[in-house]
Amino acid sequence: MNRGVGKLAAAALLMAITMPGPAAAQKPGGTLRLSHFDSPASMSILEEATRAAEEPAMAVMNNLVIYDQQIAKSSLETVRPDLATSWSWSEDGKELTFPLRQGVKWHDGKPFTAADVKCTWDLLMGTGNDKLRINPRKSWYDNVEALTTNGDHEVSFHLKRPQPALLALLASGWAPIYPCHIPARDMRQHPIGTGPFKFVEFKPNEYIKVTKNPDYWKPGRPYLDAIEYPIMREIAPRNLAFFAGKFDAIPLGVSIPTLKDFKEQAPRAICQQNVGNVPRTMLINLHKPPFDNPEFRRAMVLALDRKAFVDILNNGVPSLGATMLPPPNGVWGMPPEVLATLPGYGGDVAQNRAEARKILEKLGYGPDKRLAVKISTRNFPAWRDPAVILASQLKEIYIDGELEFVDTALWYPKMARKDFTVGMVPMESGVDDPDQMFYENFYSGAQRNYAGYSDPEFDKLVDRQSMESDPVKRKEIVWQAERKLTQAMFRPVLFYPAGAGCWQPWVKGFTLMTNSIYNDWRMEDVWLDK
Repeated sequence: MNRGVGKLAAAALLMAITMPGPAAAQKPGGTLRLSHFDSPASMSILEEATRAAEEPAMAVMNNLVIYDQQIAKSSLETVRPDLATSWSWSEDGKELTFPLRQGVKWHDGKPFTAADVKCTWDLLMGTGNDKLRINPRKSWYDNVEALTTNGDHEVSFHLKRPQPALLALLASGWAPIYPCHIPARDMRQHPIGTGPFKFVEFKPNEYIKVTKNPDYWKPGRPYLDAIEYPIMREIAPRNLAFFAGKFDAIPLGVSIPTLKDFKEQAPRAICQQNVGNVPRTMLINLHKPPFDNPEFRRAMVLALDRKAFVDILNNGVPSLGATMLPPPNGVWGMPPEVLATLPGYGGDVAQNRAEARKILEKLGYGPDKRLAVKISTRNFPAWRDPAVILASQLKEIYIDGELEFVDTALWYPKMARKDFTVGMVPMESGVDDPDQMFYENFYSGAQRNYAGYSDPEFDKLVDRQSMESDPVKRKEIVWQAERKLTQAMFRPVLFYPAGAGCWQPWVKGFTLMTNSIYNDWRMEDVWLDK
């Protein structure tokens, strides 16, 4: 068989297995059991920064718009109406208007109206009477001047300047609509939505449960009666539970080295390999000596062996990139030939480390005067493992890292307080778009700008790319901004983790997105063929 034809046939077979069949074949009923990787601090999407909360809660909520749940690569072209029926931009690109669906009800029976949309952004922008305890994505909407309503079924976003990618942010799983009549504090333990499933219960460290919304506004959805999310942090017991038939899917988090176990222990399971859009980074607190010294940080970057992370944790699957997810999955990331021109991405590791030791020796460190630091990370396997490797690499240049493992419920408040020195911290990229990445993590004053980085020239580049409607021109500006971040040497990307999702063959209608782990959890199209 011709090799190209063989690849096409394999792709067609994969699509036939993973994509839903004709509507007549879809079976209603049943409870889907999804292995869940961690216990969140709460169930409030707007206040959380981890998929542990967002994944189950996204099935409870709706957005104004949403990425098509059956298209693997999300982009502006895959945005679809959700609670909005359509959208339109003003001629100057500074007003975005959404007509809204009529007859939609919240899970407690109250009607959904434009006031709920305005209340949601009053929360996010901090302009209303009710307040969020933590507001990780406030910076997403710094360009929104105001929201106005036109009756009960139309809402408009008024912007300070054009921002074509605002639609990409609104389509994310991180942008649900909250009800006006429910205080934000109550959404933490019992979220009320308009979505395909109703929240039932969250028992920390044990499970999360949702059940079918029989009054869902979308006819015929959802197919499932319920979804249960048993919480299992550790990889080996979770995999064994899957092999034993305790749940139907591990939607994400199967490590590449353990895929062989799935082939042996669960040969009928369907596993989809992917390079995720949540890069692991070394985070350095810019305001704590000696890390406020750029030369010290440069030595830390020179100590890195990125290939070792890839070889050990990705089993050699290539996944090096800068701030934006690299191609082929990423839309905006640098290709390898451009990436190689960035500081810290080229050269011999031994030579780089020799240079790093010389830098630290000039600063007063050496074999007899080593620096002891805490390397903080979340107490979760996919974070702990790279933290161990990072600590071993820093030891090569007189830095002794003591690992500090922090529970998920405490991790994000700790980071927001900037209560750390060095961390192994992923960048949880809600959307494969520069507006999300830059405004959330690096723009001056952003809550999740954990390092306290501030550079007016960088901020200007971010604003320029945000206003640019031409994708080619925008990408050029994005790469300028990435280069500037790399040169600042305070949050170097270590690698992008490769992993897989695995599910039993009777799980149908679920599409694992290739450039986001946060936007494909609505679950209204999923059904069980058994």
